[in-house]
Amino acid sequence: MIGQVAVRRFPALTVSTPRTEVRQLTAADAEAAGEIFADKLTRRWLPLADDSGPIDGHAWCTDLARQRRDSGEGDHYAVLRREDEQVVGSLWTRRTDWGARLTEVSYAMAPHARGFGLAAEAVDAVAIALILEHGFQRVELRVAPGNLASRRVAEKAGFSYEGLLRNAGFVRGGRVDLELWSFVAADLR
Repeated sequence: MIGQVAVRRFPALTVSTPRTEVRQLTAADAEAAGEIFADKLTRRWLPLADDSGPIDGHAWCTDLARQRRDSGEGDHYAVLRREDEQVVGSLWTRRTDWGARLTEVSYAMAPHARGFGLAAEAVDAVAIALILEHGFQRVELRVAPGNLASRRVAEKAGFSYEGLLRNAGFVRGGRVDLELWSFVAADLR
């Protein structure tokens, strides 16, 4: 393989908690994903330009997820509420650094599923699975200041606040600082 670099494929991941199941998105999840990403509050905190159109749920669940997985950068997941098997959120990993064994996790929840701790439960389970089952050493979460609900998810999922990344991101309103939160292998001891 002279001149070729092997790309690591992001690992398949399914995790269950008492109230949620996290699994790879499928085409059947497209409508639910489209609705989650169409929500006004969700769009407020996503890194989207003000004039961007709606996120295509089918593309998010299929082509974009496959591209991210095949490139080794991350994956897209459905968060299902176990009591009714309904897709209530989407979780995705990105910015994976295989040498450092780290990745970043992000999420969006349906309006009717917010405030019940489902996001924190799912994020915590994914971080633990990535570390214990797939050899990651660090899972990061970035939160725009002002997004108090996401800050609570980070805290409840067991992530530690590390500091502020100045002018490191953007949301609907423009450039923003980002709080950096992490969950590392040592947190499991």
